[in-house]
Amino acid sequence: MAENPEHPITITSAFPPRDTAPSGYLEPIRSAGAVLWRGDPATVDTDPAAREVLLVHRPDRDDWSLPKGKVKNREHLLCAAVREVTEEAGLAPVLGHRIPPQRYLKEGWPKQVEWWAATAAGESAFEPNDEVDRVEWLPLDKARQRLTYGHDVQVLDNFASGPARTFPLVLVRHAAAGDKSTWDDDDLLRPLDAAGRADAQELAQVLSAFGAPRVVSSAAARCTETVLPFTVATGADLRTERAFTAQTVGADTTVFDRDAAAEAFAGLLEEGRPTVVCTHGELVPVLMREALGLLGAPVTQQLSLRKGAFWVLHVAHADRALAAVERHAVRV
Repeated sequence: MAENPEHPITITSAFPPRDTAPSGYLEPIRSAGAVLWRGDPATVDTDPAAREVLLVHRPDRDDWSLPKGKVKNREHLLCAAVREVTEEAGLAPVLGHRIPPQRYLKEGWPKQVEWWAATAAGESAFEPNDEVDRVEWLPLDKARQRLTYGHDVQVLDNFASGPARTFPLVLVRHAAAGDKSTWDDDDLLRPLDAAGRADAQELAQVLSAFGAPRVVSSAAARCTETVLPFTVATGADLRTERAFTAQTVGADTTVFDRDAAAEAFAGLLEEGRPTVVCTHGELVPVLMREALGLLGAPVTQQLSLRKGAFWVLHVAHADRALAAVERHAVRV
């Protein structure tokens, strides 16, 4: 195609220059990590200087960085972040809100690192090793000076610009439950199929990245079965909510109370507790619209979820503002 001198062709990329061949694309190396932070809950949200973050020292490179590492083949991003931080920092993280990813070149190949804010669960089990020989908690300003790489500094700046304390409101669409047209009993009793049971087991591990939030579920068997492995694994509380329950009547009519569902979801948001809600595909857009509206956030055009997938709304404790939104499928 000939170039119009009045409108020159510009090649753009989401990554730094020279990461692709002309008009081409290089699949990025995927990594995941977290900014582990601690501080007085009374001040960390109003004064970022009150936050301390954990840095790791890698002896083979003699550098200071934030804990992160490569995503294994077919590993979920959330699981990768938890695993890598645990391995490098000796602390199991409870993931908070997502931080913008960093993109840069690693030996000429694009690398993309996904980041979350996180707090530590339990005591440190760190022992010096060949990969990481030291860890250190530092105030944000000193951590910025200690970090070796500019892209890590940018991660800290992104973290400092937002709230520290957030709570997750996770909205899960139940896993696969087979063809409802072939089920001849009460629709509320329709169970997960083999694929759905496998996804429920995976979901238990993936959702545990956010700790052990309470679980509020539709009373339908396919919903309670979706979150059952998670509640057993974490000891999270589970209760059913009539307002989040939809029932198929006849061949193709689904009945639910839209207003009651929105009101119940708004109540959970107002309570400010980490919560997992499992419901039906028909109710997911209703609940997302309600939450985003209450949080004063724009509404995405793609509200729906595949079976077994989930939204995570990260909400600031201090002012109930939206800190981040992410969506995940349980299967990679």
